[in-house]
Amino acid sequence: MNDKRSLAGGIVIGVVLTLLLGSGFFAGRTLYQAFAPKNAADNTGISSNAPAFGSNTVQKIGVLEELIEDYYLEEWDKQDLEEGVYKGLVEALEDPYSAYYSEAELAELQRRNQGIYYGIGARVSLDADTGFARITDVPDHTPAQEAGLLEGDLICQVDNKDVTGMDLSSIVAEVKGEEGTIVHLTVIRDGENDYLEFDVKRCKLDDETVTYEMKEDGIGYIQIQEFDDVTVDQFTDALATCRGQGMCGLILDLRGNPGGNLTTVCEIARMLLPEGLIVYTEDKNGNREEYFCDGQHPLNLPLVVLVDRNSASASEILAGAIQDYQIGTLVGTTTFGKGVVQRIMRLSDGSAVKLTVSRYYMPNGHNIHQIGIEPDLEVPFDPELYREDGTDNQLNRALEVLKEKMEDSRAKPPALFLEDQDVAQ
Repeated sequence: MNDKRSLAGGIVIGVVLTLLLGSGFFAGRTLYQAFAPKNAADNTGISSNAPAFGSNTVQKIGVLEELIEDYYLEEWDKQDLEEGVYKGLVEALEDPYSAYYSEAELAELQRRNQGIYYGIGARVSLDADTGFARITDVPDHTPAQEAGLLEGDLICQVDNKDVTGMDLSSIVAEVKGEEGTIVHLTVIRDGENDYLEFDVKRCKLDDETVTYEMKEDGIGYIQIQEFDDVTVDQFTDALATCRGQGMCGLILDLRGNPGGNLTTVCEIARMLLPEGLIVYTEDKNGNREEYFCDGQHPLNLPLVVLVDRNSASASEILAGAIQDYQIGTLVGTTTFGKGVVQRIMRLSDGSAVKLTVSRYYMPNGHNIHQIGIEPDLEVPFDPELYREDGTDNQLNRALEVLKEKMEDSRAKPPALFLEDQDVAQ
């Protein structure tokens, strides 16, 4: 499988590794005695100089399993406990972007990346302030819209399970499920005094990551919701269609875009940027990997990019490169600030681990992690205006800016070119 880099919800399958822990648990009364109070363990024959981390940890896991088996009141599943050990090991890193995936979770992640999934249709990003998943988009004619969910809702429970602090991919996995089943969501909504409860019926959804339309005065509008495997073809079609309809300027909307595949965003950047560096990464050992644009397909049109606090990761790479090359104007609010790269590595039993493996840097050399990208023109979103009559004040301001840029472009005299010839000095 091709090695890809994952920035926020994208998938990367790396090299095959051996299991981090053994294939199962070890239990026994003697192990319980090994970790019992000292007076209960004096006659076990187990040395107090127990081996370091490896064997001690395995023994303790066995003790915990035996105690659960002997005393825990409710039903439990051995496989669930085992998966919990692996998940807990990665969660102990306290990195919101690292995670463990069971074989089933990995398969679902791959299906989503390929453009088909079973869910509710809402798009979400991780809210930095609360640790909840924030709904950033509720497309028309989706189960989420029909159930009454709104943009800005914070998901705090899924089927009565607290999802606070979980990584975004894990929250999304909880929401998704078999076609026709019901998922119960508990959300926090601004202006409401109590939690809101929603039952949403899952259905099969095609993952449309790019939407577009032609607006007045030859203005093309393309929105990228995330950077998945299917996004390159969808963006290519959108850009070609807008050009074919006489596009004279482009608004690229990256608001609410949580990121995705590094390879995907670089492919899209190559359809817009001039020749040069798109982004580079550095790992813990200082190894640097660079991603370039050959400059064969620059946009060469006035460009405005919409960003907000939910524009993260891969969307920040694209917005940052556009800003660094000064080929477009960023309008909106400061972006999320995720300047690290994850890689998903498959383990030998079909499961996988996603780990933060490197930092990425913009063409001008700065890292935006926990800082974000400041727009060229700060325009806070007005939610009250949007709720009243659907007015998108950020988009309206972007349209104004783009029209000004288009007028300036038309006012410039055409460039003069000389044919190759001998010139007297």
